[in-house]
Amino acid sequence: MSSDYTVSATVRADVGKGASRRLRRLEGEIPAIVYGGEKAPQMLNLIHKDLIRLLNDEAFYTSILTLDVDGQKESVILKDLQRHPAKLRVLHADFLRVDADTLITLHIPLHFINEESCVGVKLAGGNITHAMTDIEVQCLPKDLPEFVEVDMAAVEAGTIIHISDIVLPAGVESTALALGEDHDHPVAHVHAPHGGADDEEEEEASDEE
Repeated sequence: MSSDYTVSATVRADVGKGASRRLRRLEGEIPAIVYGGEKAPQMLNLIHKDLIRLLNDEAFYTSILTLDVDGQKESVILKDLQRHPAKLRVLHADFLRVDADTLITLHIPLHFINEESCVGVKLAGGNITHAMTDIEVQCLPKDLPEFVEVDMAAVEAGTIIHISDIVLPAGVESTALALGEDHDHPVAHVHAPHGGADDEEEEEASDEE
């Protein structure tokens, strides 16, 4: 995936907790780091308001980014963010260098589509709950998807959608499924209306006990 996002940064020479606090308070900047690949980790400064603007776009989190450090550009992904617990403020950002031939692991958001026309909702009067909002995948940088769609149109009431039911793009694999069937977690559930299939299953289970 080509990058539509450029993150501008400068090299940070003054390190330590005190320096980071001064940076955030006086300069309107935040500390960051880029690591990975064959290069050594590098401490950076980012302009806070510019980063916040980029973070407002969901695709930013799952894109190959161009990190411009004093004119030197390299491809990275956003690996981690440390946010203030109460304020709309980022305290620290981590970026990971990526190589075209090296697999990367990242959480990708799930987009649930056709929920209003879902068979289990429209015809059976059920309702949908989401057990997961993102999925961890592994792929080459060129195959990194912006999001993964979960089509709910044909899902009937009483049905549970698992990770293995999701159709992933070519070249993209679920890290959970790679660990085995025991990690095939639920993604969404179309609950039957009260007195429907879900309740009948629970009643049968109670009778058996």
